[in-house]
Amino acid sequence: MKPRLRTGLLIGAASLALGIGATAAMAGAGPGFAPMAGPGFGGPLPARPAPCTAPALAGAVVDVTVSDMGGMMGPGMNGGPMMGPGMMGPGMMGPGMMGPGMMGPGMNGGPMAGPQGAWPNSPGMGMGMMRLTINPTSVPAGQVSLRVANSGMLAHEVMVMPLGPGQNPGQRPIGNNWEVDETGSLGEAAQTCGAGEGDGIAPGTMGWTTLTLTPGRYELFCNIAGHYGSGMYTELDVTPAT
Repeated sequence: MKPRLRTGLLIGAASLALGIGATAAMAGAGPGFAPMAGPGFGGPLPARPAPCTAPALAGAVVDVTVSDMGGMMGPGMNGGPMMGPGMMGPGMMGPGMMGPGMMGPGMNGGPMAGPQGAWPNSPGMGMGMMRLTINPTSVPAGQVSLRVANSGMLAHEVMVMPLGPGQNPGQRPIGNNWEVDETGSLGEAAQTCGAGEGDGIAPGTMGWTTLTLTPGRYELFCNIAGHYGSGMYTELDVTPAT
């Protein structure tokens, strides 16, 4: 993979924690509290790249959606009122935010572990902050195209690697750089409005790639630092062609 600008998980987690604290403080202030101004607090966010669409892609097409807590927060984080429904709705207070992933050992059972500690290498301890979903989840062998839409507020990418016997998504060891080893990667979609490798797919845009896959199980995941440990992985099953 080419070097790229990475978004550190710890910085993002700290920002989210501060945002949640600010939200609670504003909720306690009552309905007359005036929302703060500026990006992320009711004001405009920095300009994004222009939206784009993927061209016609070869083979079976898999639609991949990548998202993060910023995208889940809705209007409160993208220009609307801070305390609107998007801020305190299901994306903020539902299972993804307050479920086991958020309240795991790293958050309420002891100090946050370092990169080689329990949290990064414990499946399911992704804090529920990021998601990677696909449709369909199974395709026939041959040419397979990934059409990746970034609905979050951070850059993301999608790597493709085979899953070994007994191996499940989310179980790859995470290194000191908060990434997993990419040895054996079959390809990636990481370019804004383009195909293949890049510096990450910008928010509100798309990226894509076309691979030739044999029957088997594959893991699709984001390997920007900290994103794999935050839950950005899923399985794609490739069946024998008929």
